[in-house]
Amino acid sequence: MHDRTALIEMRIDRFIRERLRPARHRLSHPLEVRAWEVPGEPVSFTDAVQADFTPTAVGAPWGRPWGTTWFRVTGEVPSEWRTASGGLPDGTRAELVVDLGFTAGQSGFQAEALVWDLDGNPIKGISPFNNAVAAAVQSDGRIDVLLEAASNPDVGSIFTFDPTALGDPETAGADPIYVLRVVDVALRDLTVESLLDDTVILRGLLGELDASSPRRAEIVQALDRMIDLVDPHDVAGTAAAGREALREVLASPAHASAHVLHAVGHAHIDSAWLWPVRETARKVSRTFSNVLSLMDENPDVVFASSSAQQFAWIKERYPEIWERLVERVREGRFVPVGGMWVESDTNMVGSEALARQFVEGKGFFLREFGIDTPEVWLPDSFGYSGALPQIIKASGSKWFLTQKISWNETNRMPHHTFLWEGLDGTRVFTHFPPVDKYNSDASQADLAHAQRNFQDKGRARVSLLPYGYGDGGGGPTREMAAQVARAGSLEGSPVARHSTPRAFFEQAESEYPSPEVWSGELYLEFHRGTYTSQLRTKQGNRRSEHLLREAELWAATASVRTGRAYPTEQLKRLWQLVLLQQFHDILPGTSIAWVHQDAERNYAAIAVELEQIIADSLRALVGEGTRSLVVNAAPHGHASVGALAIGEADAVAPVTPVAADGGFVLDNELVRATIDARGVLTSIIDLASGREVVPEGQNAGVFQLHRDTPTQWDAWDIDEHYRRNVTDLLEADGIEIVDGAVVISRSFGASTLVHSIRLDEGSRTLKLAVDIDWHEQQKLLKLSVPVDVHTDHAASEIQFGHIVRPTHTNTSWDAARFETVAHRWVRVGESDFGVAVTNDSTYGHDITRHPRETGGTYSTVRLSLVRAALFPDPQQDQGRHHLEVGIVVGGELVDAIAEGYRTNLAERRIEGADDVKPLVSIDHPGVVVETVKLAEDGSGDVIVRLYEALGRRADATVAVGFPSGDASEVDLLERESEQAALTGQDADGIRLALRPFQLVTLRLPRA
Repeated sequence: MHDRTALIEMRIDRFIRERLRPARHRLSHPLEVRAWEVPGEPVSFTDAVQADFTPTAVGAPWGRPWGTTWFRVTGEVPSEWRTASGGLPDGTRAELVVDLGFTAGQSGFQAEALVWDLDGNPIKGISPFNNAVAAAVQSDGRIDVLLEAASNPDVGSIFTFDPTALGDPETAGADPIYVLRVVDVALRDLTVESLLDDTVILRGLLGELDASSPRRAEIVQALDRMIDLVDPHDVAGTAAAGREALREVLASPAHASAHVLHAVGHAHIDSAWLWPVRETARKVSRTFSNVLSLMDENPDVVFASSSAQQFAWIKERYPEIWERLVERVREGRFVPVGGMWVESDTNMVGSEALARQFVEGKGFFLREFGIDTPEVWLPDSFGYSGALPQIIKASGSKWFLTQKISWNETNRMPHHTFLWEGLDGTRVFTHFPPVDKYNSDASQADLAHAQRNFQDKGRARVSLLPYGYGDGGGGPTREMAAQVARAGSLEGSPVARHSTPRAFFEQAESEYPSPEVWSGELYLEFHRGTYTSQLRTKQGNRRSEHLLREAELWAATASVRTGRAYPTEQLKRLWQLVLLQQFHDILPGTSIAWVHQDAERNYAAIAVELEQIIADSLRALVGEGTRSLVVNAAPHGHASVGALAIGEADAVAPVTPVAADGGFVLDNELVRATIDARGVLTSIIDLASGREVVPEGQNAGVFQLHRDTPTQWDAWDIDEHYRRNVTDLLEADGIEIVDGAVVISRSFGASTLVHSIRLDEGSRTLKLAVDIDWHEQQKLLKLSVPVDVHTDHAASEIQFGHIVRPTHTNTSWDAARFETVAHRWVRVGESDFGVAVTNDSTYGHDITRHPRETGGTYSTVRLSLVRAALFPDPQQDQGRHHLEVGIVVGGELVDAIAEGYRTNLAERRIEGADDVKPLVSIDHPGVVVETVKLAEDGSGDVIVRLYEALGRRADATVAVGFPSGDASEVDLLERESEQAALTGQDADGIRLALRPFQLVTLRLPRA
């Protein structure tokens, strides 16, 4: 037989494009349109409906960047469309169809609209590829609706990473950027639409079957016959015959061994990214309206949505949508997932903040829906901390889902379904959807990829398919849902079925009871620049986390000691704002300028409120007096003041620098540091051991400037090739002594840098304060600290502990980990000597090993201080910055931990009358109190969160400094949990037996 397959496929494609798609609407009729452009920020429906609308028309330009235009659309279904009985033809439906002037970019990255009825009820969203609204047509055929249209510019959805001024409303311009293209009532043909869906799935299946497959040949012939039967000039009249021609090939069942995909509607909505936070709330309203409308049409559709913050916006701002949503949640079709306040970054978020993501997220879903979300849903965050499994379990969740690791540049993860083991040994059942995306269109290409890609074949058969437009929202469409329905059992195709995340995880656990184990962090071999980009945002987050710790500690102490009211609601509100800004495109520094400007303003306002809470609480505690008191909120004692306490202590004074050989020497009988005439540290000696920290021929505290031109994803990426271009900034403009510190000034390019070096009496920490006036572009500034120790690993602080990573490059996995994240400290050392480097606002590090001239190796710790990417914010990091760094000489792990906290929780001084004893104290230096607060339930009970920080077993006693009943272990949501660490309690305190890195939350009832 002659093979005409290629020609038939061309015929099929053209028939879909030119005949079937246009025939979905038999007829269309233009509607009357009037417009009102909002002069400033978006307004409510109540304001808009009273506005003065002026006539406009299709073809008119509209919408300045980031503006809002309300359109009043009126008209009716033409009488000539109706049958003799007055109704519409069988198999048809009238609907509003709108094209706002959509571009070739992605859905969710450009103009969108929300359709309202005149009673103020949102009906449905309008976006590219989902622009029809059947519910806008009343039963009598009239149309009278308002469209709240957002003229959001496409900042860069085609991702050529070109610098753009569109991300800042001050530079985005004011001219219209869209042209209204279509506002019609159209007659939708349901039979033609079904034929199109039939044809699309079979054409997609053709592309995945082997060329020699009998099934492929059968489908080709069926589609060819269908085209013969459908009259191109009367598609509507012959579509039923076309469907009949395809009935048999569509009815042929799937193979028994076919991969099974649990299809879950989804709309990954970034809480900010290439749009501001204020626009995200509107995106959520449009997406949720789309989903609820689709559910009205299709009873099989299930939709999963994460981020309690997004639900909270709907409840607060769109009560009509909220009511519809709650009903679907009760049905189990609109499924809250994830249990976090937002889909947070997990690399840089602090210990307590990551716990609070679950406290606030799961707490919201429990209060509003009675749902204790069992899964953690983070499809798009940029790597996952090794502390996360324990935090997941402590929150009461048990499953984890992501797909982002599929973006790895170098190595492929060996599993899709597995147990993920965290730093304390906790294991969580984990799934990576093998479709390798969180916004599938449910096409045959995607389903086939998932089947081919699935790593656990033979031992497991199911995976999860999140489908729907995502990132900028939009969600699933009726076309996507139709593809899922047709793939329920189709020969040659994987099986797809509408499902829920819970149903998927329960089946996956059941069929795969002993999966493989992956231990340690899930490091993303990509987007390594996110540890550094947008320094001010990162500093705001770090400062807010520690201010919240202080505010809760002193407010709880004041409540217990003096009866002062605890500011529960204020603290919750501030926590929720901080948690929102930990979203995985805000804290990582990968959003437009507008987002980061908002974040910086918010952080400043947060600091004002928290400082007031702290000041008021401290005043209530110490009373009025003239004694000079030191306030120590850190979990370790310092300068004769105990941890979490207030008492008298002398001020710490710096040693006096001594001039030597054109430079200076700092010596406090513990550490001696030599600074040469260039302002460079040439020697740092631990005087107790005599060990020299600085390797021979090296310098410490050197600032290094690199070219930083990533191959793609500018603000996201630091590529390995940055190392090939480096300039050591060694020349000094000036050196002077200021307040006991050696201060060095340097200049380079268009920037200046002033840094001081100080050593305090009695301290093993050399303190570096850095002030940068940064005006470079596509550059990366690092601070280098070479350390003369021979080791193949380094310890880095993460949440509730630390992680040990190799510094060698033995494997491709090691080599790919060339930029890593740490919180307040990193440490390199031999068995009897080590050095830690602390920071107050830096997350990105690279730690490497190098040959010594006289044998062995030394290690170099480098901190990534500031970058200057051009996309999406061309002004990223420009201007002044201040950072603090410490070099802890000869310190053990416990010293690194203590100094890391001190660097971020500087002691306060206050005049008052009374010392303040801590509410709790611990007799073990490796057991760290992270949080002291009052209980979420308003009972007044004291909550203490602590962890073992050294990675060793520890027996510790918690002494309680106030009248208390019996303590109990609780989970993060402060519910009774397994008493895993508590071994007893008596008058001496609460006895704990802790595993390495174990996290424990105690509830201490007030007597």
